[in-house]
Amino acid sequence: MQNPISFARHGSDGDAFLQIRENSDDDIMDDTRLLLPSSSNNYNSNNGNVIGEEQGDGDGDRLRWSPGLNILARSLARNLSQRVVLPLRHSLQNYSSRKFRWKRMLGLLLLFVFSMIGIIESICMLYGIAITFFSEDFVQTWGKQNGLEHWPTDATRDILPVACHSHNDYWRPVPLFSAIRAGCVSVEADVWLIDDQLYVAHIRSAVSPNRTLHSLYVDPLVDLLEKQNPITRFHLFKDRPLQGVFDTHPSQTLVLLIDFKTSGPETLPYVMSHLSPLRDRGYLTYWDGNKVVNGPVTVVATGNAPFNLLTANSTYRDIFFDAPLDMMEDGEPEPLRQRRLVQDQGQGHSGTPSVVGLDTYNPSNSYYASVSFDKSIGYPWHFHITSGQLQRIRAQVNGAHRRGLKVRYWGTPSWPRNLRHYIWSVLEREGVDVLNVDDLKGATSEDWRHKISDWWF
Repeated sequence: MQNPISFARHGSDGDAFLQIRENSDDDIMDDTRLLLPSSSNNYNSNNGNVIGEEQGDGDGDRLRWSPGLNILARSLARNLSQRVVLPLRHSLQNYSSRKFRWKRMLGLLLLFVFSMIGIIESICMLYGIAITFFSEDFVQTWGKQNGLEHWPTDATRDILPVACHSHNDYWRPVPLFSAIRAGCVSVEADVWLIDDQLYVAHIRSAVSPNRTLHSLYVDPLVDLLEKQNPITRFHLFKDRPLQGVFDTHPSQTLVLLIDFKTSGPETLPYVMSHLSPLRDRGYLTYWDGNKVVNGPVTVVATGNAPFNLLTANSTYRDIFFDAPLDMMEDGEPEPLRQRRLVQDQGQGHSGTPSVVGLDTYNPSNSYYASVSFDKSIGYPWHFHITSGQLQRIRAQVNGAHRRGLKVRYWGTPSWPRNLRHYIWSVLEREGVDVLNVDDLKGATSEDWRHKISDWWF
């Protein structure tokens, strides 16, 4: 009588497969454990049939048949003749199978963790976008009759100045006032000289007739400061020193950083002319030939602003230079500074001398010392500041402070948010004077200072 179930050995690893015939005996199908003999005496290599059921040299040769296989085999036996349908797994393969399951579980766990982190970051980003649709109180009434009458005289009474610079400020819902409302002490305007007019825009193609240095910054500042320094029948004379834009800190100056996008020598005379309304009222910080006299507004020139022309007048200056921070790094050899000065034509290098000494940039001619964080320090690819990067930051900050200048890094990472907050925390801790920011609310309202070591969470 032919055995209803036979085995075929495939390969050298001893794998065996269940083979079912149409005339299978149901009694054998009820068996849930079969043995694969290891000796040739117990295994017929010609027909692959099992001769003995109790032979074998131990668990190493045991094949296990899952209970569900019994039912499956019954249904298939009536239709598939002499066909291998399912494998019988050797018991030694159980270990590798369990190992595979653990690896798969670990992979799924890691996938879940990183997915949750991505979801959280997406929620934070969407929240930041959503709140921009809810305008602030002064934005809702902006441009209506009476202009700023209800706002400048008392709206800054509860605003505390924050050491932040409103990068590309002209993109705000209300240029200048959005930054002041957030507490920022510095704003930026990119100017283009076109047909004897200074237009404010990031790129030339974005120039608009109604967005000029006068309309967006000079005239609003004059209006605001006139209301902060009123002359009435109760107050016949302006206070000395003049009051700044912040009621809570009247002596705090507001920095107007003007980025020259067109030729520096051609643009400078127009900038000086446009500042006349502020200058004539005594609202500008200036150098009188001996000392710096602080005013409510400090004008700093960057971009293509020519250093040699800004410093031509030795007795009076009211436009200060944005000096190159990377040229002030303590411990850097003097020849390297000279090579950088000759080759680099970016911010802070227009009209500068061929040799830079320790006293070239000082408070009489410069206010900020700035540089691109990405180009000078480098992107934090390991999501933290390395020791080498930290040493460079400290050397640059110390070099600028020894010259009496305020440090500003632009081009810092803006995303992920926690990485951005971590960078801000490090820069603030190391003495950077003003943070260059795009997210005003994130810089002035959120608590980001405690996330130095655990930025990811």
